[in-house]
Amino acid sequence: QVQLVESGGGLVQAGGSLRLSCAASGRTFSRDAMGWFRQAPGKEREFVAVISWNSGSTYYADSVKGRFTISRDNAKNTVYLQMNSLRPEDTAVYYCAAAKQYTDVIRRFCDYWGQGTQVTVSS
Repeated sequence: QVQLVESGGGLVQAGGSLRLSCAASGRTFSRDAMGWFRQAPGKEREFVAVISWNSGSTYYADSVKGRFTISRDNAKNTVYLQMNSLRPEDTAVYYCAAAKQYTDVIRRFCDYWGQGTQVTVSS
């Protein structure tokens, strides 16, 4: 059974940091692009960041550029999202996802999705 399991969410004060992890199991994702998305209450799920299979390319939503960093460890089948300078508007459920193509992640055409981890930023 293929699974993506996110962890690392929690409650943090504005200006703080969190590091999310997404561990994949069931098959290797070393040739897939991986991404992070988020969904705040009452809002649509939005793209946050994507990383290519070999970490050669990354792309971020304007709202997180310069504050969030996506990375991956293919040996561990895991993707990370380091979130710094967090703001209350970053509060959301964060999901990781995988797709064969880098551009498919950006367009939200992903083959696999995790269940999400809650991030709450207090002001």
